[in-house]
Amino acid sequence: MTVIGLGQMGAALAGAFLDAGHPTTVFNRTPEKAEPLVARGAVRAATVAEAVAASGLVVVCVLDYPAVRDLLGPVAGALRGRTLVNLTSGSPEQAREEAAWAAGHGAGYLDGAVMTTPPGVGDSESMILYSGGPELLAGHRAALGVLGDPVDLGADAGLASLYDSGLLGLMWSVFGGWLHGTALTGADGVPAKEFTAVSVRWLRTVSWFLSTYADQIDAGEYPGDDATIDVQVATVGHLLHAGEARGIDGRLPRLHLELMKEAVAAGHGGDSYARVIDSFRKARPSEGSGS
Repeated sequence: MTVIGLGQMGAALAGAFLDAGHPTTVFNRTPEKAEPLVARGAVRAATVAEAVAASGLVVVCVLDYPAVRDLLGPVAGALRGRTLVNLTSGSPEQAREEAAWAAGHGAGYLDGAVMTTPPGVGDSESMILYSGGPELLAGHRAALGVLGDPVDLGADAGLASLYDSGLLGLMWSVFGGWLHGTALTGADGVPAKEFTAVSVRWLRTVSWFLSTYADQIDAGEYPGDDATIDVQVATVGHLLHAGEARGIDGRLPRLHLELMKEAVAAGHGGDSYARVIDSFRKARPSEGSGS
């Protein structure tokens, strides 16, 4: 296989292929970055054309989509009959455009999102999301599986990037809540490690709520049989009070409170927390604006 782009992530991808015993050709605009991989058995291509010609499976991981096109555009004809796996971060729209471009040059295309940092590449517990060609993923699953657990999201090439964005948003929200809670308990002398041990256990219960609420969202029905929004509004008040008493910044819980109060004002105080999704589903500017 071929790996184009040897930043931290690209180098980790190439290293995982080498560790699994796969003949691997690498290319980077700065040739020196290939030296550690060459020392481990990789073949350094002198040009992008040489790199593409070396393998039927071409993995690219560079800064952004324009960089992908800058590299591959001049050698587009050489991609015919090959499978291009693009693990570069971007938007769903860019991924769909790139898939159409690859198809126009006779190449198979998989768009992907690496859901870990470089040290996690090669760990079977790490997810790598793929979309755009289920049959291509099935055909290359053994090879791509050495990078991490391949998760097939279907034929829409934009879904890996879309999931990536959503999952990163979830990660930052969890980080923010954990940091706020760590600051809150730390104000009373609780070590971060002790609070975190309980937090990780609590997240297992939170995951159960997510699964329950997902069914409610898909059905469009929000029974408040576990805890209503009205109850949770009061609970956030306790959190804010505890934070204020300890000098803890309350912007994050106040945001949650604002979203909950929107639902209450709309008459949904007796519904489950999942109803708050309505606050995120704002109409687009072109919808309902009369323009």
